[in-house]
Amino acid sequence: MSDSSRDTAEGAGWGTLEHGEYKHLMPHQVDKVSWLNPKTLWAARNGVLASWFGDPTGRTRSRWVAQRTAAGAPAAKVIQRDDPDYFSFMVIGDTGEGDDPQYAVVPGFLKASQGTKFAVIASDVIYPVGRTDDYGTKFFRPYQDYQAPIYAIPGNHDWYEGLGGFMRVFCDDAPPLAPQPAPRPLSRAWLRSLLWHRPHPADGQHLTEARKLRSSPAQQAVQPGPYWAIDAGPVRIIGIDTGLLGTIDAEQGAWLREVSKGPLPKILVTGSPLYVDGEHHPCPIEGGGTVDDLVRDPDHRYLAAIGGDIHNYQRYPVQVDGRTIQYVVSGGGGAFMHATHTIPRVSVANVTEQEFRCYPLRGDSLAFYSRLYGHRLRLRRLFTLTEAEATAVVAERLGIPPTRTQGPAARVTRRTRLIANLLGAGGRPERTSRFRLPVRKIYTQLFSPSSATYSPPFFKCFLRLDVTPEAVRLRCFAATGNRAQELDPPVEDEVVIPLT
Repeated sequence: MSDSSRDTAEGAGWGTLEHGEYKHLMPHQVDKVSWLNPKTLWAARNGVLASWFGDPTGRTRSRWVAQRTAAGAPAAKVIQRDDPDYFSFMVIGDTGEGDDPQYAVVPGFLKASQGTKFAVIASDVIYPVGRTDDYGTKFFRPYQDYQAPIYAIPGNHDWYEGLGGFMRVFCDDAPPLAPQPAPRPLSRAWLRSLLWHRPHPADGQHLTEARKLRSSPAQQAVQPGPYWAIDAGPVRIIGIDTGLLGTIDAEQGAWLREVSKGPLPKILVTGSPLYVDGEHHPCPIEGGGTVDDLVRDPDHRYLAAIGGDIHNYQRYPVQVDGRTIQYVVSGGGGAFMHATHTIPRVSVANVTEQEFRCYPLRGDSLAFYSRLYGHRLRLRRLFTLTEAEATAVVAERLGIPPTRTQGPAARVTRRTRLIANLLGAGGRPERTSRFRLPVRKIYTQLFSPSSATYSPPFFKCFLRLDVTPEAVRLRCFAATGNRAQELDPPVEDEVVIPLT
């Protein structure tokens, strides 16, 4: 097995390494998604409008589900598979930007996924707004050689055009919803409708041609809707749709309570992680209660809750009534990398730094961002930190030993501390002022690297879960864009979860 980022800098993808072969998989012309482009931000405005004028996601989702049920989809929304008691499946989140970071994941994904029965995409299949005609280069082409079904749950970006593209691709080419009556003038819904982004009438003209890339019988699967359950071997996998704002409506909440019952061990896949960046986000259910209430209920037998939306990997083993539930963030499947160096020293739900895991390592994240902004600002000599310098300053700020201790430790200087401050590096909770918390949130939301990262290491990742009657083995694999990690994807984290 090749070195991981926890072993060596080369295992993390640093150094003068040979780039991988992923570019041969890409189309000749790539439409690069940039989140610094005002046109992109304007097209993706529906999330902001929903938070201002009310979120229509629940009503729209209910109409989609009713339409699928009327067309013959099972009302219980449970997919019955004939997988044996020993089987494997993949989870990959936040995939579809269609550029180098997404395609760099594909060779390692195909290698690590050999022998798996299916895959699940956890949130944001297509960026920036879920257009149907973007599925060709951002879904069908990159995964054309994965010879098994792919299921998915939508993320907020898939909802920016009303979920039409997602439903057409994953739910038996569902026809568009019938128009709704116009809202009452001067109401909040009316104001929202004036600015609401809608799909272009001609969207979807290229879908039939794109489907040919994944047309073999072994690749086919039809979902009953945007949320579902899969009974596979000895476990039930439940996927929930958290819409535009990271919540679920009352109808989906009632369904989730029902499918959570019973003796089968369960794994939740959600568009919004329940633990992330050292914080607890239990995911409210309209009408009362939270998703995490259901996950924690011992009668429901949840083993893990895996969420997308945040573009990195994190794991929180939380003790609940004498058992451990693994709360996982897995959104590193192709979109730009969300920083991990902004995560403060972890102390949440009795999970400490000793138990917490993340990828990329915080030092690698800080070095990545320093290189990026050094290039953008044309201040490379000032801004760029080596991976050793970044690792050392992160260790100092968090009060922990360096995760990777290869070679002599770098000296922490005024410059490295200054760059760490400017790039929002986290620290110890007792040293974090009320002022610094909003600064970090503003940084992570507004100063993400967009997609202007076209040279390795990309720090992408995906999961493989191997299921037996006794346990589930969860592994996080890395994809850096370098050839060494393509040929032998390193395991960045691994945990065995007992079923009993």
